[in-house]
Amino acid sequence: MSYYIAPRFLDKLAVHITKNFLNLPGVRVPLILGIHGRKGEGKSFQCELVFEKMGVEVTLISGGELESPDAGDPARLIRLRYRETAELIKVRGKMCVLMINDLDAGAGRFDEGTQYTVNTQLVNATLMNIADNPTDVQLPGSYDSNPIRRVPIIVTGNDFSTLYAPLIRDGRMEKFYWEPSRDDKVGIVAGIFSPDGLSPTEIERLVDTFPHQSIDFFSALRSRIYDEQIRDFIHQIGFEKISMRVVNSVEPPPEFKKPDFTLSHLIESGQFMIKEQQRVETSHLVDEYNRLNRGRSYQAAPPIPEVSINQPVNHQYLNQSPSKTHLSLETQAQIRQILSQGYKIGIEHVDERRFRTGSWQSCGTVHIDGEADAISTLESCLLQYSGEYVRLVGIDPKAKRRVVETIIQRPNGKVFGLTN
Repeated sequence: MSYYIAPRFLDKLAVHITKNFLNLPGVRVPLILGIHGRKGEGKSFQCELVFEKMGVEVTLISGGELESPDAGDPARLIRLRYRETAELIKVRGKMCVLMINDLDAGAGRFDEGTQYTVNTQLVNATLMNIADNPTDVQLPGSYDSNPIRRVPIIVTGNDFSTLYAPLIRDGRMEKFYWEPSRDDKVGIVAGIFSPDGLSPTEIERLVDTFPHQSIDFFSALRSRIYDEQIRDFIHQIGFEKISMRVVNSVEPPPEFKKPDFTLSHLIESGQFMIKEQQRVETSHLVDEYNRLNRGRSYQAAPPIPEVSINQPVNHQYLNQSPSKTHLSLETQAQIRQILSQGYKIGIEHVDERRFRTGSWQSCGTVHIDGEADAISTLESCLLQYSGEYVRLVGIDPKAKRRVVETIIQRPNGKVFGLTN
């Protein structure tokens, strides 16, 4: 099976990798290339094809490895694999790169509910430090004065606006937005269906029939065509015997004849897949669940004058009529003060072990807009996590930053937010 490499993609990666192995006097070369774009457009797979074509060896890190219960582990992992890749360049005598897949999923902040931990800070700081000093990357607890080889770093993601802004500035990261054109899609889909005998005209008609679908849709479509034969095979063997026949059998592996890859059959199967996508997009069951579980109804607080969120709680709020709740007057006043500035409320908890690493977790509510909702959720969280730290968070939705964090409960049983 011959796969298609988009010329723009090949050109961008080849230039970035080669440039990092050249000595260009007076030229500052960004170490990191960030490839971003819509989900399912084949960013990682196109990278693999380019690496294979150029003979480049790659060391992989997944976005899921950028968090750990132990503070500092992900940053140490990045440094270790960077140094290992530098050693590979020296030993193999060929180009090698470090690739981090889905960086935004591991180190990005998508909204005020995303946890920003010590590890997230260290990952951002480590990548910035490596980008600034690519030949002087040390492991914690040791120092080697000998410079190492420069290693180009390739990162992929869907939305780089969620990353720490200083990390993605032009001096450190070069950005490449990948959105395949129609010609790119036709070439890539032709590679996917190359063993199946579809003509170039049929490939074009297939792509034009589903113009808004990503590349992985066509790959999943080809896989789905085999479902019919596999279903017949299961019925022939029997549900009770299929495990022994497939996993631990002395018989040779089953062989399947070529499925029906006619254009009409592909379009029919594709339309069925689109209906399944639409069912997911229109169900919104989680929204219905959240509406039904917003908690008890409270009297909304009267309007209050604007005050600075960075100032201590204005005790004039303590004189207002409190809601029917067990929260202390001071905590209610602080909730009103945060909401009056147009900020949102977040509630987080953490046990004693994770408190030392700053690994706070959300209490399950991301958007808390009103006072009654905030009070209800806070009371529930205090009762549910009575043996843990609980804190109140004020979030600026426009700047996507936290403006206040206040611990209102500690594991020793002292609750600052509840009345006796």
